[in-house]
Amino acid sequence: MVSAIVGGYVVPVDGEPIDGGTVLIEDGRIVEVGADADVDIPEDAELIDAAGSWVLPGFFDAHVHLGVHEEGEGWSGNDTNEMTDPNGARFRAIDGIDPYDVGFDDALAGGVTSVVVKPGSGNPIGGRTIGVKTWGRTILDMVFADQVSVKSALGENPKRVYGEKKQTPSTRLGVAAIIREAFTKAQNYAAQRDHARDEGKPFDVDLTLETLAEVLDGELYWDQHTHRADDIVTAIRLAEEFGYKLVVNHGTEGHLIADLLAEKEIPVILGPLFTTRSKVELRNRTLRSAGILARAGVKLAITTDHPVVPINFLVYQAALAVKDGLDPEAALRSLTVNPASMLGLDDRIGSLKPGLDADVVIWSGDPLDVMNRALRVFVRGKEVYHFDESTGDGVVADRRYRE
Repeated sequence: MVSAIVGGYVVPVDGEPIDGGTVLIEDGRIVEVGADADVDIPEDAELIDAAGSWVLPGFFDAHVHLGVHEEGEGWSGNDTNEMTDPNGARFRAIDGIDPYDVGFDDALAGGVTSVVVKPGSGNPIGGRTIGVKTWGRTILDMVFADQVSVKSALGENPKRVYGEKKQTPSTRLGVAAIIREAFTKAQNYAAQRDHARDEGKPFDVDLTLETLAEVLDGELYWDQHTHRADDIVTAIRLAEEFGYKLVVNHGTEGHLIADLLAEKEIPVILGPLFTTRSKVELRNRTLRSAGILARAGVKLAITTDHPVVPINFLVYQAALAVKDGLDPEAALRSLTVNPASMLGLDDRIGSLKPGLDADVVIWSGDPLDVMNRALRVFVRGKEVYHFDESTGDGVVADRRYRE
């Protein structure tokens, strides 16, 4: 199926805006982006009029708990943390996602079409993450990246959880030791596994160590929950010790060491920004941090950490960060191409260019103006949300099977 979004103010993000532009879509992928007069639209294409509107790639929140921490479901819908083992590398977020979590509908209303769902931060090592679209009938429809990262946590959360259990780790020393021991075991495991394969001998697969070996091999990123500046430095030291690809998550005090993060070329998924200082490690939280990090040269993404902040407020966080010094272009990049590239997903999402998934949002105007809204949302070229101006309600495409 071919469709063309025509006549809008097209903002590819990774490219110059086009006033009066066309986004040509075929079989769920973007085929061409250009000025209306320059794009050859097939006669049988469905035309989607975007005149007077802004056209952008769908936003991407790279750190959420959508589907694993369902809103309004209490303990029954909370599968965020499996805290029975400090090293949960074998745990997988995909096994706990409910696609019918209302948060997925909220995401579409906020123009968010892709997310990375992560386990929680109760464990030093929480488990595998998963890249999913925010619309689909089942998780099988939604997954677009099954090899993304492993979630890990430093700081207050794991030391509190296991300190209350009177077991290791109950201090920052213990948390770092758990991570260091895990990677040391993974190095030994990988060497023994590879030797057994070379010798043609049987070898018992350990799912925990196999996952960590993939991190060491660079096949998975290491998503490090860390707030305080000293904990961020610990994350850097551990990454340099074992040579894995580090992405700082939260980074609340990252602005205090922005020069170091830039020098080390370590990206930061910053946020959530709409929170109280509910614990000690958030005492230096400020909306100014996004601008400070970006001006220092740090690759920046912004997150809601949904449901800590509702996911449809993602763009509002960016807008207030602009109010406090973040460049508007950098703000849009922090919602699109930056999170995609820092997790190796920019060959699928993050901008409007040929070959990428046709995740496109038509906005009533500049999305950084809080008075504007997402009018129509397309995921893989399919319209899955529209705003009904007659009722003032957002309408999400039905996910249910019907005879």
